[in-house]
Amino acid sequence: MLLITIAACHNTYVPNKDLQLQIDSLKTQVNNAYKPGLGEFMSSIQVHHEKLWFAGNAQNWRLADFEIHEIIEAVDNIKQYTQDRPETKDIIMLQPAIDSLNNSIQQKNMQAFKQNFITLTNTCNNCHAAVNYNFNKIKIPDTPPFSNQVF
Repeated sequence: MLLITIAACHNTYVPNKDLQLQIDSLKTQVNNAYKPGLGEFMSSIQVHHEKLWFAGNAQNWRLADFEIHEIIEAVDNIKQYTQDRPETKDIIMLQPAIDSLNNSIQQKNMQAFKQNFITLTNTCNNCHAAVNYNFNKIKIPDTPPFSNQVF
């Protein structure tokens, strides 16, 4: 009788064991999946920052709106995917500058756009300094990043 009870208990755990093996396999796959690093996100922001400047100066407000939202998306991705980096906690300092710039784009206000763009650029540099990356200084672009895009 004891042998039957042990065998019965053993059989009830087999599905759980199989399920656990599947869970462990999926965890391994997720942990080994490609995750963009902070540098990839920052490079993306730099490109969109540059394109945003030229779009705004050309008063191409639809393109400027697209570019600011690409920056917003990249910042959100930094918060989601690079939580293990200590620098990520300081990314929040960009939010007021991004919001102000976004508002100037929505209002199609060139003067506010330029001032808010400068503020965003300075805030980027302040963030870099806060996390000891002040060797990476951003500036107002002077050359379009792509020769095949109309701003």
